[in-house]
Amino acid sequence: MDRAWVYLVTGCGFIGEKIVELLSQQDYIKEVRVFDSVAKEEVEKFTTGTENVLRACCVLNVPYVVYTSSVAAVGPNTSHEPMLRGNEDTKYSGEVELPYGKTKAMAEKLVFEANGKKMSNGGKLTTCIIRANAVYGEKATYLQELYLFAKARNSVLNYLEPENTERNYTYVGNVAWMHVLVARNLQLKPDLLAGQVYYSYDDTPTRKGFLIRHQLLSTMDPSVRLGSHIPYWKMWLMIQLHRMIKVILYPFWKPQPFLNLPLLNTIVTTFSYETDKASRHFGYKPLFTWEESKHRTAQWLKAVAGNLDTPQLHEKKN
Repeated sequence: MDRAWVYLVTGCGFIGEKIVELLSQQDYIKEVRVFDSVAKEEVEKFTTGTENVLRACCVLNVPYVVYTSSVAAVGPNTSHEPMLRGNEDTKYSGEVELPYGKTKAMAEKLVFEANGKKMSNGGKLTTCIIRANAVYGEKATYLQELYLFAKARNSVLNYLEPENTERNYTYVGNVAWMHVLVARNLQLKPDLLAGQVYYSYDDTPTRKGFLIRHQLLSTMDPSVRLGSHIPYWKMWLMIQLHRMIKVILYPFWKPQPFLNLPLLNTIVTTFSYETDKASRHFGYKPLFTWEESKHRTAQWLKAVAGNLDTPQLHEKKN
């Protein structure tokens, strides 16, 4: 395939920005364009963005679509059943609980159905899906907030997950690199990649989220130390008390957003996978090692630490 390609990235957030960065380094790409929807009147009337993108591709004869989904589109379900080291072929039934997961599942269905759809020039649309998981790296705002939270508590980082809970973590650069490779190979090997779904992964050394978070923060600030597990019942009680106070005092007091029960249940439920499908299908290997990923994340955190609110102010706000 010797012609130069124009790539469009819809959405330039945490992952999208890294995708644009890596795409711009590829010599087979003629141009990288970005469309990042904001809250404007002309776009608010569109209720399903993915549907509009797919429709536009068919009308304008854009032959390839890679959709960025999430493991949240699969589970955990409303019964909080675990998935332990499954893969893309693992059967897992039930409806997901979190709104984010529900919308991702709906979008995935649209993308699957659009694969092979006829375009206006008579060609066929080719689609596939990447399911990202818990992603860390530069500009991961949750790491900033977590650091402030720890510093406000004498640099102690407590955690909600039971120690036997597993969840995959992947560096943002490797998630973006997988997108670059999928997009290229969707053109080169459409019969193999069309209609497929791929979980993102790299060599991040553990599936225990609290250990990953501690390693990232302590690399940036060695004073941050791992604390203890917060029992489920204690957090459940705090959530219920927060809800009661909010109802009683509304509208005189509008508290900051707080952890809700569906999110708590998701955090404490094992949902992990183990796969090499991306390697087998299109030769994926992580572009960044764990050490590089950790170093890049820590350097970014150091750079922004001086601009963060002091822990005391942050604690008062919350």
